[in-house]
Amino acid sequence: MMDFAIFWDWLSFAVRWLHVITGIAWIGSSFYFVALDLGLRQRPGLPAGAFGEEWQVHGGGFYHIQKYLVAPAEMPEHLTWFKWESYATWLSGFAMLCVVYYAGADFFLIDPNVLNISAPVGILLSLATIGVGWIVYDLLCRSPLGKSDTGLMLVLYCVLVFIAWGLTHLFTGRAAFLHLGAITATIMSANVFMVIIPNQKIVVADLIAGRKPDPRYGKIAKQRSLHNNYLTLPVLFLMLSNHYPLAFGTQFNWVIASLVFIIGVLIRHYFNTVHARKGNPTWTWLGAAVLFMIIIWLSTVPKVLTGEPKTSAASAAAQVYIASAHFPAVRDTVLGRCSMCH
Repeated sequence: MMDFAIFWDWLSFAVRWLHVITGIAWIGSSFYFVALDLGLRQRPGLPAGAFGEEWQVHGGGFYHIQKYLVAPAEMPEHLTWFKWESYATWLSGFAMLCVVYYAGADFFLIDPNVLNISAPVGILLSLATIGVGWIVYDLLCRSPLGKSDTGLMLVLYCVLVFIAWGLTHLFTGRAAFLHLGAITATIMSANVFMVIIPNQKIVVADLIAGRKPDPRYGKIAKQRSLHNNYLTLPVLFLMLSNHYPLAFGTQFNWVIASLVFIIGVLIRHYFNTVHARKGNPTWTWLGAAVLFMIIIWLSTVPKVLTGEPKTSAASAAAQVYIASAHFPAVRDTVLGRCSMCH
């Protein structure tokens, strides 16, 4: 009979793999449509209601794409929806959260030195932070602040910084980073499930009923889609960070996470600007590089800021193990095979 630990390890691997597959599908389609939208060209002679068009070549053929800012005059016979990539990514991500962090809450989720709580309480806190994160974001978007894209993004960034700081006072550093990524990814997926797709369905229903669609539904959906576009790269960093303790294993981990969001915005701003044919803002890469150097410094030189001694004497109990002839081999094994994840 298969050992349960082996089965569970393979289950964890399978869920991670599925999450990566679905994430690639979602991110790929998201990046493509943002690039397509920004690259649309207007010309005389476009069909009534068409905002712009784009000619593309790929895979040995040419594609002619036109975008209707609100909707075409009639409902097309065939309509392709892009939504399951988002749903599958979130569901597989939540499954991974359950398999790894909830099933192993005592090891991966909870740190008694941070907050001494039981596993069930930690899981409830985890679920609450994910849900509250979406509610706060959605309320801000629906508030009068939502009319200003720049103002809304600045406030949302401040909220994310506060969440990053708060999570590091609830969970392990590793779990804090993953939960910040999970909250952000939930916002992105909920944007699709709760706003973008429902708004598009309203427009489709109006077309079928012969009514003129309200353009505000498309405007709202586009704003949420733009948020998703800028949040993607920070989420990828946060999800990958669990393999790199240098990112989360410092008391400045919440600062590192906050800087990562700025780096992600800078990189996406570069690509969005290029796709829109509005220039080549290479300064964004310089800014991202400078911020990344600051992150490296924060991860390796925290004691300079805190005044802590560079080294501390080993305890009497630890000295017993250090004195063992096998200690160097064990140390090398742990550093080479375990430390990157644990």
